[in-house]
Amino acid sequence: MAYIPSNYKSLESDYRDKALKLFPWVCGKCAREFVYSNLRELTVHHVDHDHANNPADGSNWELLCIYCHDHEHDKYTQADLYGSSVKAGDDEHVSATYNPFADLLSKIKK
Repeated sequence: MAYIPSNYKSLESDYRDKALKLFPWVCGKCAREFVYSNLRELTVHHVDHDHANNPADGSNWELLCIYCHDHEHDKYTQADLYGSSVKAGDDEHVSATYNPFADLLSKIKK
């Protein structure tokens, strides 16, 4: 069983707040958009699965809705149960390509 520090709730709150300030409120897998009223359904996923790895630039985080986050973790459980060779990053699920800042520079220049 993994070691969970006694201050885990405060650590989780810190990186969640930072991630919500850094990234648009959109699921990185299904592109579902979130607003304040349903923001509790948007989670911070650690790309390398190491919850202690929280760089300030958010490079180890991605925002996922609760359903995509469950799917991301469940595929490893399924691999253990059924012997599939799932590796980090392997998934038939295509990530969202939505870029909320795609045309920002031209809008700023106007």
